[in-house]
Amino acid sequence: MSVQTWTWILVGVTFALYFGIAIWARAGSTKDFYVAGGGVSPLANGMATAADWMSAASFISMAGIISFTGYDGSVYLMGWTGGYVLLALLLAPYLRKFGKFTVPDFIGDRYYSNTARTVAVICALLVSFTYVAGQMRGVGVVFSQFLQVDINIGVVIGMAIVLVFAFLGGMKGITYTQVAQYCVLIFAFMVPAFFISMQMTGNIIPQIGMGGDISKGVPLLDHLDQLHTKLGFKEYTDGSKSTWDVFAITLALMVGTAGLPHVIVRFFTVPKVKDARKSAGLALLFIAILYTTAPAIAVFARTNLIETVSNTEYTEVPDWFKNWEDTGLIAWSDKNGDGKIQYVAGSAIDGKKPVYTDARGAFGERMISNANASENELYVDRDIMVLANPEIAKLPNWVIALVAAGGLAAALSTAAGLLLVISTSISHDLIKKQIKPDISDKGELMWARISIVFAVVIAGLAGIKPPGFVAAVVALAFGLAAASFFPAIILGIFDKRMNKQGAIAGMVVGISLMLFYMIRYKTGLIGTFDPRPASEWWFGTSPEGFGTIAMLVNVVISLVVSRMTQAPPQHVQEIVENIRIPSGAGEAHDH
Repeated sequence: MSVQTWTWILVGVTFALYFGIAIWARAGSTKDFYVAGGGVSPLANGMATAADWMSAASFISMAGIISFTGYDGSVYLMGWTGGYVLLALLLAPYLRKFGKFTVPDFIGDRYYSNTARTVAVICALLVSFTYVAGQMRGVGVVFSQFLQVDINIGVVIGMAIVLVFAFLGGMKGITYTQVAQYCVLIFAFMVPAFFISMQMTGNIIPQIGMGGDISKGVPLLDHLDQLHTKLGFKEYTDGSKSTWDVFAITLALMVGTAGLPHVIVRFFTVPKVKDARKSAGLALLFIAILYTTAPAIAVFARTNLIETVSNTEYTEVPDWFKNWEDTGLIAWSDKNGDGKIQYVAGSAIDGKKPVYTDARGAFGERMISNANASENELYVDRDIMVLANPEIAKLPNWVIALVAAGGLAAALSTAAGLLLVISTSISHDLIKKQIKPDISDKGELMWARISIVFAVVIAGLAGIKPPGFVAAVVALAFGLAAASFFPAIILGIFDKRMNKQGAIAGMVVGISLMLFYMIRYKTGLIGTFDPRPASEWWFGTSPEGFGTIAMLVNVVISLVVSRMTQAPPQHVQEIVENIRIPSGAGEAHDH
């Protein structure tokens, strides 16, 4: 059967499974909608957390960015993995013991202030919308290729699908859907890795194959380094980022992870605090399977891409190349007219993305206007590397289709979790806690579902025009979470003296600083219409790493302001003492 047929079959079967689960697990109360009734087992919650965590950025884009940047891409591996450990050890059990539905709920009660709650809601919406834009972009990329539709139409289809199981089931439906999605995405990620590792190195385990030999004692990584230097790129195993920027990005991703509201809320879905610890450990194990495989996939994909297309006659390129050309995610412009694809160091285009004309060249290539940036003739979107890898390696059609189903599972599972955060922030933290405290359970549930619809529409629009490829967009969301939530949560747990004035001041300054820097240096909308060059970065810190500086500023301001103002009420200080008592491994209670 063709790839198209296999794709329709596998995507159809998996989506039918998701919808079936959503209908079976539909929410009947706000507790079901917000925290799945609080009765999810640690194993199921661990798998759901892993699916929630491993977004389109992890499945589609992380291996792609490592594939293009080599050593520099390791910051994503270190930051996201380390961040999850930080979350599991420092935050999850304490927040679970506190017993609130949402992060704004925790902040509102811990800091005894509706103003603090409102600031937290705004931060949650900013973080979640930035993050979900990357997920919808990932959905569009997958649909555009495998279902042969425009990327924007793919985003709209993804919006409709997420809406169904988020609208019906809330957290209960999403949790059990994510268990199924984890199984699909991890199977889809690992099967091609096994195939390609065996094909290239003779070792079926990709993590070992990456460090193995390709032929006659030539290590795969040495071979890739040679290919890189031959084409004018830096060696794949060498980094170009400064030590400070590597540290800043890694720390921003770590503390951003620990402040992500859609991950934190997962620990409210289990019955006991000790179950939160168990599910955190299981999730880390499930996540590690993909995260230790991603560098291997990146190496295999990069090697295969270079060997397949560099200096190859366009008339001789395999079908996968021409198929992906139609999506606009890979493009060739024959600058020297020799009919060969020159893939060398440098950008093939002016600006960040190609601008296509309708004309096709003498060799059938998709023309790119203003393609005078360098001698490089090939444009490749990083987000296609994982998706195109099975085709490049000439794997069976069912494997290619399986990757499409996995990519959709990864993007949709995280999008659903994020949309639920947006929904609960509006219905629970704004309407129930502030605007209409006497609202009925049924009325609150209605507002939660209305908020889901609103969130899906905004997320879809953001997904159609995201500020960069998937992993970069997601990295910015982590920076926003680091700059806003992490200090307020960590100080709220471990510093009895932290008061509402300090928390509010820290969150406002932190998120504002991060937003300014992100807009200034990523979009260029402040001061100029072009993103500013690296030479103008503050302290040599990239936008992806600036969350570290904004977070440190938040901590300093929070501590200084809290010490200059009145201490929290005694009952709040007692709550802080209580949530750190280890004997809380039993049932958690609301305060």
